[in-house]
Amino acid sequence: MYDLTQEPLMKVRGPLLVVQLLETTLLCLVNYGSLVATNAARFRLAVGPEKKLLEMGLRRAQGPDGGLSASRYSYIGGFDCTSNVLAGRRFGIPVAGTVAHSYVASFTSTDEVLDQALQPAGGRNGHVDFVSVSQSWLRKVCHLLQITSQSTNPGELAAFVSY
Repeated sequence: MYDLTQEPLMKVRGPLLVVQLLETTLLCLVNYGSLVATNAARFRLAVGPEKKLLEMGLRRAQGPDGGLSASRYSYIGGFDCTSNVLAGRRFGIPVAGTVAHSYVASFTSTDEVLDQALQPAGGRNGHVDFVSVSQSWLRKVCHLLQITSQSTNPGELAAFVSY
């Protein structure tokens, strides 16, 4: 079997001055993508084919389009989906993820939840006070975890109820 680990990604030939001027640009264009795709491939190898890998590094990538590039290179390297909606749209990458931290941090209490009631599934009549149901479940979960519900952040509960 041929060993690709010792094979260069590209070779540039030409007059020394021209090649030296191109070197930095070419390295900048190739290194980041190669780094991210290789790292993604290592993750894929580590977890195996049966696990789902979700790329969520949009805010940690470098450069004006670093997040978009990182999403694409992670997908190329073996990740299954991205939280980057633009990358999903532009490159056809499946999108998955969580609620933005800024949205969660924008709430301080359940009083800020605009629609506190939900209509039951299946078209049944009446409404369910979703905030009360959520607070009831919070108390149950806190009991199981042996913590007080006062030690949780009411703004976070409000954000997820609102979402």
